[in-house]
Amino acid sequence: MLLNTGKEINVIKDLDVKNAPPGKITRYWLKIVEDSMGVPIHIPIIVARGNKDGKVVGITAAIHGNELNGIPVIQRLFKEIDVNQLVGTIVGVPVLNAPSFLRKRRRFVDGTDLNHIMPGKSNGTVSQVYAWRIVNKIIKEFHYLLDLHTASNGRVNSYYIRADMSDEIVRKMALLQNAQIIVHNPPNDGTLRGAADELDIPAITLEVGNPNLFQKGMIRDGLTGIYNLLSFLEMIDAEVEEQSDNTIICKKSHWMYTDKGGLLAVHPKVTDLVKKGEIIATLRNIFGDIIEEYKAPQDGVVIGKSVSPVNQTGGRILHLGIIKNNMR
Repeated sequence: MLLNTGKEINVIKDLDVKNAPPGKITRYWLKIVEDSMGVPIHIPIIVARGNKDGKVVGITAAIHGNELNGIPVIQRLFKEIDVNQLVGTIVGVPVLNAPSFLRKRRRFVDGTDLNHIMPGKSNGTVSQVYAWRIVNKIIKEFHYLLDLHTASNGRVNSYYIRADMSDEIVRKMALLQNAQIIVHNPPNDGTLRGAADELDIPAITLEVGNPNLFQKGMIRDGLTGIYNLLSFLEMIDAEVEEQSDNTIICKKSHWMYTDKGGLLAVHPKVTDLVKKGEIIATLRNIFGDIIEEYKAPQDGVVIGKSVSPVNQTGGRILHLGIIKNNMR
């Protein structure tokens, strides 16, 4: 057993929600791999199992080690949930990428982005094995998955959802989050959401703000959406907070990139609407002269943007969402 704040926490090799005691919230350390000295690396897992069995909802965070907002979302959920009134099981994984979290880095120890190589390989590289064990030791237990992310270094995000809006269950999961923006985005190969889809697990990605910090408003919004889903699935007795009329639904999105290096200033704020031809960024050389002005290629909404002035050729400018005409 490992010790944490005076409480003994069981170490497990695989997650089996049927082994969690009903009517209780149980904490585990799941042994995922070993480091180069043979010391086990563990992932923290929290399981709230109701007295009545039912659906299993999994909530994961920090698959990138610097994406922190999802951690307090999960912590608060398990502090607040009344397990005696819960039907089914909620599984929270506050930190999926433990080695990178400890190093305060986005990528895995071998420089790989874990969310680009799912479901990994059982006999592959360091990162591939870690990814494979995440899927096969944890994710396979879920009936639904909410994967919490943030922007990357040097960028900021709105609170937005990536979801396959052509799938009716996934669409409903997305709408229940009351996000600022929803982007239709079929599950991509290599992502955790894509790996879940291959297992027939409906999944959405929640982009909850910015990296390397806790944002109270974003955390609160993320928690509200999770409660909405639990209520919709009849796992808890609570009213669904209706979808905001201000939610913008995008049929697709893309990043804009610079074609020169210099000091970049991106003008619109996240969630701002921009018009085709509008100047959205200015690039200056090191002497302060304007060397390029970038314009919106079409009408859209700013989902995220770069906030780092230091920009090499090919640097990101902003993430532009193309709004669906009927907004629903």
